[in-house]
Amino acid sequence: MAAAPVQFPQLQNFASKIRLSLFSRSFFLLAALLAVSLTCWLIVFFNMQEEPRASQMAERGITALKITRKSLAYVPPNDRNALVIDLATTGDIQVFPRQLDDVLQPLPDTTFWRIFADKIQRSDTQTVTKIASSMNGEPGIWISFNVGDELYWLLLKSSTDNLPQMREWIGWGVIALLLALIGAAISVRFVNTPLSRLAKAAQQVARGENPAPLPDDQGPLEIRELNNAFNRMARDIRQTEADRELMLAGISHDLRTPLARMRLEIELSNVSDETRSAIDEDLGQIDHSIGQLMEYARPAGVLPDKAINISSILRDITDREKAHTESLGGTLRTMIQPNLYARIGELNLKRIVSNLIENSRRYGRSVADGQPHILVRAREKGSMIEIDVCDNGAGINAKDTERLLRPFSRGEAARTGVSGAGLGLSIVERLLQHVGGTLKLLPNQPTGLIGHIEIPKARDRNYQLDSQY
Repeated sequence: MAAAPVQFPQLQNFASKIRLSLFSRSFFLLAALLAVSLTCWLIVFFNMQEEPRASQMAERGITALKITRKSLAYVPPNDRNALVIDLATTGDIQVFPRQLDDVLQPLPDTTFWRIFADKIQRSDTQTVTKIASSMNGEPGIWISFNVGDELYWLLLKSSTDNLPQMREWIGWGVIALLLALIGAAISVRFVNTPLSRLAKAAQQVARGENPAPLPDDQGPLEIRELNNAFNRMARDIRQTEADRELMLAGISHDLRTPLARMRLEIELSNVSDETRSAIDEDLGQIDHSIGQLMEYARPAGVLPDKAINISSILRDITDREKAHTESLGGTLRTMIQPNLYARIGELNLKRIVSNLIENSRRYGRSVADGQPHILVRAREKGSMIEIDVCDNGAGINAKDTERLLRPFSRGEAARTGVSGAGLGLSIVERLLQHVGGTLKLLPNQPTGLIGHIEIPKARDRNYQLDSQY
């Protein structure tokens, strides 16, 4: 029976929260591999060097020990103290008398010092008795030996560890790692640049813009083929958009021309006023549907370079829509926070808000008096600007919310009255997606519907240069 894979939900959640670019992911991966590789190399290097270095230091100690012992052995006993005093004050190798109460610190229990002590002991098994790393608090390599019945210490003032050399090698390793990371960054940048350029061009196409053609004669074969395919796709999309706009413009002209003639003929005909009004209402509905189709097909345009004053534009829109709403017997109130700035086309913002207000006027009539009562409010919340268009109508079923945002979808109440093509909310959502915004249909209390819009707030306050609310 196969074992179940081990899951790390916390690690997966943490990784999902960190959004790294392709360059960052590739660079950090190469950096981690280089760091691990260099660390392993240094460990192997130091391990391989331990035995030669320990043997070399042991040979030095053995040579010093032999010379010192022979010097003391050939000196008359009466002159040994003078020689010891002389050896105790000069050079890196010193000799001291040994006392039985000397406090010793043993050598570190490492491979290096085990090899060193073993070689020293095997070189002179009769006279060498102890090896210490400290004697009475004085660090060094202390080797105890005897000459006849007298005990002595041989002090090698060399460092008792390989820390200085290790620091030197670690320093060189850090330099090598930095050079490798710089090379990795350049390599990753070289590979990532065409992909980043492709991603930006794809974002421009998604926003309805026309990006400059990508170079298809530079870089690796796969990148050239990818750029060539993208350029063909972008040309095809532009051509399709142009053909669609031309076709819809032709359809609009061909349909609206006979509609105008029909209106004129009805006005000149001898039909009753009731019949004339009904036919004119049907023709108005057809004309409105054609207008919605043209508006849905119209491109969103290019994002402006400067942020615009959302508050000021909303005031202009609501002032115009308020007069129209009141002429129909309804009301329109506003609660707009001043100095709200976002990067969105002024025309697109007007299309968005006007469509929601028109939708509330048509389908959000109050249950109490049958008239539209609309509230438009705008405020800043975190990094977003929220715009709500509220009505007091019958509202919609929560399960129909997603369906109503699709093109050519209408609510049940809209199927029986005067209606368009079911594109109003789809137009709003498409225009909001162009600027990174969202549209939600929320219930209003106690009755009604809220068209809830969220638009990213302008990050740079320097954009606020044009008009102040």
